[in-house]
Amino acid sequence: MTGPPFEPPPPPGWLPPPPPSNSGGTVAGLAVVGVLLFGMINLVVGLIVLTTTGNRGPSGVAFGAAVLALVAFAGGAGLIALRRPWARGLGMGLMIGWALLSVVSVGYCTGLNPEMYTGGI
Repeated sequence: MTGPPFEPPPPPGWLPPPPPSNSGGTVAGLAVVGVLLFGMINLVVGLIVLTTTGNRGPSGVAFGAAVLALVAFAGGAGLIALRRPWARGLGMGLMIGWALLSVVSVGYCTGLNPEMYTGGI
């Protein structure tokens, strides 16, 4: 007679492990926090660029734009690579914040507008 091997019953009081938690709310909530955080970072970097560039031409604006893109995309990708729900939401929020500010401000807040480099500020 061949059949499944004998399995003893579970011990008294044993409960199966709980199902994995749904982390969608954590990701969505921290994505909103990431958007707001990028807005604050953008404000600080923008003020630093405006106060330090003066009449030095567009190189200061380009440096500020590069810093903002690096914070948004390299920082966001690094956080997403951590594979934790809170880090994934925050990383996506930084990237979404950069894109949202670029669209809403027509590129002025993130250094994408060409007029910033031709002296039309």
